[in-house]
Order: sequence, then structure tokens, then C-alpha cells
Amino acid sequence: MKVQALMQDTNTLEHAEEPAKLIPSKQRVFEAVRELRAVEQIATRETVAELTGLKLSVVDDRLRTLVDDGKLKRLLRGIYELVENFPEPRTISKTVLPNGAVVYDIGDDVITLSPQEARTLAELSMGAAATAVMIQSTNQHLFLATELAAKVEKLERELKAHKAHRVNEKQGSLLL
Repeated sequence: MKVQALMQDTNTLEHAEEPAKLIPSKQRVFEAVRELRAVEQIATRETVAELTGLKLSVVDDRLRTLVDDGKLKRLLRGIYELVENFPEPRTISKTVLPNGAVVYDIGDDVITLSPQEARTLAELSMGAAATAVMIQSTNQHLFLATELAAKVEKLERELKAHKAHRVNEKQGSLLL
């Protein structure tokens, strides 16, 4: 459904543009992948071809070029995703003033927060940090649980084998 609505929007935009202003196929393919991501759809070569109106062979060539350019990455055969490009990180510092205000220096920007704003920002940041800690902890627990389950399974097999080979007590005395 979302793809059909996206196609209608794309068709409307194409008709609204001047005929003399053609968009290169590489850019059309890139924009189609970006629009698919915006509506949380998977960018397959077939969907991109459908959105752009280009032949599959042309779409394949442009997708390959965009991967080579570092703008897209290939997840699986025929499935692509945008590569996130962020600017270089800026220097960040934090100063707590005697009155409780907090000054953040981020590159050339300076942000001064009241004590209440600083606490609110800290609470918001802790949410992201807590999520990261929870994910790491969950992964560690799953790993341990998997190891323990394998050990319990091994011990159960050994116990079952031991019980199956258990000698009858009366017969055991005859063997002596």
C-alpha cells in the first residue's frame, strides 16, 4: 500500500517538473531507495525499477554504481539500503558552573543550560544509555542461558545412558 502511494507521489512529481529538466537515472534510483526508506519499505531492485520506470538492467547497473560510490550497501541479493553518512565529529566539552548551570561546548556552538534543563537532558540521555546497557545485558544473558541449556542437555543424556546401563543389584553380586 505504501509503495503504491509512493508511486503516485512520484508520478505526480514527475508530471509537475518541466520536460526539459531530466533527472539522471542514477539520481532517480538513489531517490527511489531514499523514498522507500522514508516509508519503511525494503528497497528491492524490482521495487526501484517499478518506482523509477527504468529497465531492470539499468536499475541493476545504477544500484551497483551507488554501492561502489559508497551511497548504498547491498544487504542481500537484490536488496539495498542507504549508507548513513555523518559529518566528522566535533569536539564536545561540558562545564558545570558553581551556580549549577551547565555549559556545553560543541564545536563552535555553546549551549548554557539551567540546572533543571541539565537534569532533563541527563534523564533523556540516560534513556538511550539504559537501552544500550539493557541490550548488552540481554545478549550476555542469552549467551549464558544457551551455554547452560547445552550443559544441562549433555548431563541429561549422560544420566539417561547411565541409568540404561545400570546393573541389577542381584546380578551384580553374581559377577564377583
